Amino acid sequence: MLSPAPNTRIFVAIEPFDMRGSQRSLAGAVRRLGLDPTDGHLYVFLAKRRNIAKILFFDRSGWVVYMKRLERGTFQLPLTTGASQVRVDATTLHQLLDGVDLSAPRRRWYRADPASR
Repeated sequence: MLSPAPNTRIFVAIEPFDMRGSQRSLAGAVRRLGLDPTDGHLYVFLAKRRNIAKILFFDRSGWVVYMKRLERGTFQLPLTTGASQVRVDATTLHQLLDGVDLSAPRRRWYRADPASR
């Protein structure tokens, strides 16, 4: 599992990405978002079906691409405000890669008496 440094920022692209590309196409997508892919931060891209995720980062000696394909289910994005990317923390990244649904806050109501439902 990835363990980014505390000062590493993590950006998740909201729009689906064509996963046939290599690190060059991922870096180009980062540049189109107005960011610098060589700054050492993590950039997360999801496929259209959201069963494949790729993470791009530059570690001063070369490009690193981390890829994960889910056998079942889909990756769930955090809440967005219509932006082209959203910034998350390391905990949220781990939840995203583990398949935790981040799309909406969920409330659980606990009642002492089941008959009061």
